[in-house]
Amino acid sequence: MQGVIWIVRLMTIQDYECVYLLWSETKGVGLRSLDDSKEGIEKFLKRNPTTSFVSEIDGEIVGVILCGHDGRRGYIYHTAVKKSERGKGIGKELTKYAYKALESEGIKKGALVVFKANETGNSFWKSQGWQQREDLNYYSKPFDLNNR
Repeated sequence: MQGVIWIVRLMTIQDYECVYLLWSETKGVGLRSLDDSKEGIEKFLKRNPTTSFVSEIDGEIVGVILCGHDGRRGYIYHTAVKKSERGKGIGKELTKYAYKALESEGIKKGALVVFKANETGNSFWKSQGWQQREDLNYYSKPFDLNNR
C-alpha cells in the first residue's frame, strides 16, 4: 500500500449510495429500512452536519463513521471500513475525527451499540478504549412498524 494516500472528509448526502453499499457489504451493520434510507440519513446529517465522516482512496469511499449527538451524549452508528482496507488505520482515523467533532460541540461522553456476534466490531471498539457495559439492558421499540 506504499504511496497510496487516503483522506478523511465530512460525509454529505451525496455520499449516500457509496456509503450504503459499504454498510451493506459489512457484516454486523444492522440497517433499518426507514432510518437508513436516503431520507433518514439526510435527516440525520442535517441534525448533525459536522460529526460524520468518510475516508477516500483515489475518490473511492473506503470508510465511514456515522456520528451525532443529542446535546448531551455523542453516539456512533454504522462505522465501516472496506474489508480490503482494514488494518491500515482508517477506522482509527475516522474515530479521531468523530471524537474531535463531538468535543468541539461540547460533548464529553459517547456511546455506541455493537451486536454481540459482531466479533470484528467488538474487537475494534475495545482496541479504541471503549468499555463494554454489563450493567445495562438495551431496549428498542419501533414507532413505525415499516422500519425493518
